[in-house]
Amino acid sequence: MSTSETTLPKLSPGADATVRTARSGAHAPRLRALDGLRLIAALMVAAYHYGGRDGEVSQAWGTSPKVQFPSLHQWFAYGCLGVQIFFVISGFVICMSGWGKPLRSFFASRASRLLPSYWAAVILVTAVFALPAVAYKAVSPSDALLNLTMLQQPLGVDRVLGVCWTLWAEVRFYALFALCVVLPGANRRRIVLFCAVWTLAAAITQASGEPTLNVILMPEYAPYFIGGVGLYLLHLDRRDMTAWGIVLVSWLIGQHYAVAALWHAPNPHFFSYRGSGTIILIVTLGFVAVGAIALGLLNRVNWGWLTVAGALTYPFYLVHEHLGWVTIEALHRRLGLPSAATFTLTVAAMLALAWLLNRFVEKPLAPFLRKRLNPTSARIH
Repeated sequence: MSTSETTLPKLSPGADATVRTARSGAHAPRLRALDGLRLIAALMVAAYHYGGRDGEVSQAWGTSPKVQFPSLHQWFAYGCLGVQIFFVISGFVICMSGWGKPLRSFFASRASRLLPSYWAAVILVTAVFALPAVAYKAVSPSDALLNLTMLQQPLGVDRVLGVCWTLWAEVRFYALFALCVVLPGANRRRIVLFCAVWTLAAAITQASGEPTLNVILMPEYAPYFIGGVGLYLLHLDRRDMTAWGIVLVSWLIGQHYAVAALWHAPNPHFFSYRGSGTIILIVTLGFVAVGAIALGLLNRVNWGWLTVAGALTYPFYLVHEHLGWVTIEALHRRLGLPSAATFTLTVAAMLALAWLLNRFVEKPLAPFLRKRLNPTSARIH
């Protein structure tokens, strides 16, 4: 992120010299390790969708992924926790990118980041599923059009992209952060208050069972976003004990929700069994990985190709599930490739498609959309 895009946050007197130095130049260094972690999280989710669950993917394989991956399916089942890691990363990145921006600029940056590839993915998946040779049913034209708004889930409409439920969570987080932090002006005190109030309000919502508050405050996802925000405060000042407290409480609550959602007693009728200890470990590793990046412990992980990996992550995440089904069926059932080769080639094909979306959709359309949504900023810069 260019420092010319935003007013730099004021560091507390105890801020690390390395952070102060990094932010004093014309450009803040890109956290390439964060790009790599994004791709790891996306590949975890892909492993889950291709081999860690039943459902439509069984139709693509011709049998349950249990049969295709008799040992690995148990590990692939943990891949869904990549979403929780994404949310922690999102909390970190949104706090970083939203600090010092006016509301309109913040909105323009988020919309231009999310919408071009999202629109392209919705159109592409709808078109592919409408082909006679494809076994999967496309949503109705009306529902496909509504999907372009990202509001299909709250409006109860069929989703074109199965993964878009996470985008609905992201959008709600952006709205909360924009209203509570960006609009009045970001500073450390306001962000700490935001984290504390959201944590408490989410717990009260969980206790009350109030559905409207549950939609707004997302108690099951809030600790990951809040934890990421706390980690960004540590990025500014690693001796900030309040920020350490935010991260610790968020991790404690986050691991609870992950276990509550994914753990069950061993049962032969379930696709797989996830141990609570492994669930806690993966959530912990997600927090630790973002924390290591925040504290500068992975600054040496600065390879240029990680920037490309980060750029591919979002379009890959959007298209990998549904178009992956089509690719798996073509490679495995029609061409007869073995499961391992099919899995590997499907991931490679989705990464290649993600590169095309980044090159021919995101790169030209994101700056265009950002300038149209925030013309004042475009004239200034």
